[in-house]
Amino acid sequence: MAFVSTTRPFHFTSISVSALRCNFSSSFPHTRKPTSSISENEPSYPNTTAKLKESLRLTVKDRASLEKFLRERCKSSGEGDITSITPNEALCVFDYMLNMRPSRPPVTSFNILFGCLAKTKHYDTVLSLFKRLNSTGLFPNLHTYSILINCFCKMGRVSHGFVVLGRILRSCFTPDAVTFTSLIKDGLCKEGFVDKAKELLLQMKDKNIKPNVVTYTSVIRGFCYANDWNEAKRLFIEMMDQGVQPNVVTFNRTNRAKELFVSMESMGCKRDVFSYSILINGYCKNKEVDEALSLHSEMLSKGIKPTVVTYGTLFLGLFEVHQVEHALKLFDEMQRNDVAANTHIYTTFIDGLCKNGYIVEAAELFRTLRVLKCELDIISYSCLIDGLYVVTYNIMIHGLCNDGKMDKAHDLFLDMEAKGVEPDCVTFNTLMLGFIRNNETSKVIELLHRMDKRNVMPDASTLSIVVDLLVKNEISLNSIPQFKSQRFCPWIPFADMANFLFNR
Repeated sequence: MAFVSTTRPFHFTSISVSALRCNFSSSFPHTRKPTSSISENEPSYPNTTAKLKESLRLTVKDRASLEKFLRERCKSSGEGDITSITPNEALCVFDYMLNMRPSRPPVTSFNILFGCLAKTKHYDTVLSLFKRLNSTGLFPNLHTYSILINCFCKMGRVSHGFVVLGRILRSCFTPDAVTFTSLIKDGLCKEGFVDKAKELLLQMKDKNIKPNVVTYTSVIRGFCYANDWNEAKRLFIEMMDQGVQPNVVTFNRTNRAKELFVSMESMGCKRDVFSYSILINGYCKNKEVDEALSLHSEMLSKGIKPTVVTYGTLFLGLFEVHQVEHALKLFDEMQRNDVAANTHIYTTFIDGLCKNGYIVEAAELFRTLRVLKCELDIISYSCLIDGLYVVTYNIMIHGLCNDGKMDKAHDLFLDMEAKGVEPDCVTFNTLMLGFIRNNETSKVIELLHRMDKRNVMPDASTLSIVVDLLVKNEISLNSIPQFKSQRFCPWIPFADMANFLFNR
């Protein structure tokens, strides 16, 4: 059975065939108000929502203020948690939205509410409210349907998720990666239908819908659980070839992966550089660098030559656990094995050295790369020089300033200008703070005038540095440039702004 979209037939796996025969409306609860998602300890509707209704009446006057209200109530915290909204509160907001005049808000506003409820696992409430919304004649969009699919799959009702997919196609929407990932991750793979998940993954690619890391990880883990190492490895290699980088979730089952890796040969599957690299990547992601290095040694003992990807993974892992000396030795080994370093290796090294306090070594490597620019161009690595520039200089200048090596920091600044690299406000602020710690206030004045000459806009940090020096009587107001260009209050000269703050 196939459903026809606006372009070409889209065929589904056999699990979806029976599901798509279901009636769409029968997938939703028949109760008007959400029940199963509401805690028995939660107070009744009037008591818990009186203040909320008053807040809505006072603050929500139009669509713009409604969307702001919803986003404030449903925004994520820094740790990814979602601000809690109870089903009763959601019902209150939903009723208010339906009764807004002169017209109801768009479906995107309802999606914010549904999305917040779904993330707090009030799936029944989402389905109940959607049924009411659907009866009003307001048409859902793709995002609405994707939220519904996610709810059904999280509830273990995969077949109903495919019913919604059928509705998406009949509505002439084009499903995206989010839509399919819910069906694959929380639907098929969770229920053990990994072969069907793979089929759906293939159909995604046939429709030019690019799977993301969650999609690939779900299917890979499904095959790992099914002890199909060959297919898991094939998908992992495909994921890397497609430029989709694995994350820590991909590797949070490294013990299981190790068991499969050990049993590969008995299963008739030869271990190769890809097999080793996959597991090494997993151990490094989990900061189990000793295990990764052990596998690396095993590779070499068996005559399997690591690739630049293998080495890059190990470098990242070693810098993460502050084993800089080991990373340097491994770099020497890579060169002895005639494995050419690429852009990623060099940038990893410069970043890793700086973050671990090896600023001088990072500067030496950077200068070496500048000298070797012609050679790097020949082997297609010139993009490294283009990509480093200001950020790399700032990292190294910051490190030298923190170490009190102001002469070297200033020399690097001059080298930066000589090479045609434009210093930014961060560069100047870093140097000024370094000179202040070194009791060289006159250098701060020089840098301020240099900023003005180069039309580098001062920011709030620059202003704070200047005001602090004025308070301590270490500089005079007349020595400060006016700065024709600045980020704040452009109609007030910089020196006048500093004077105003100084005299408050």
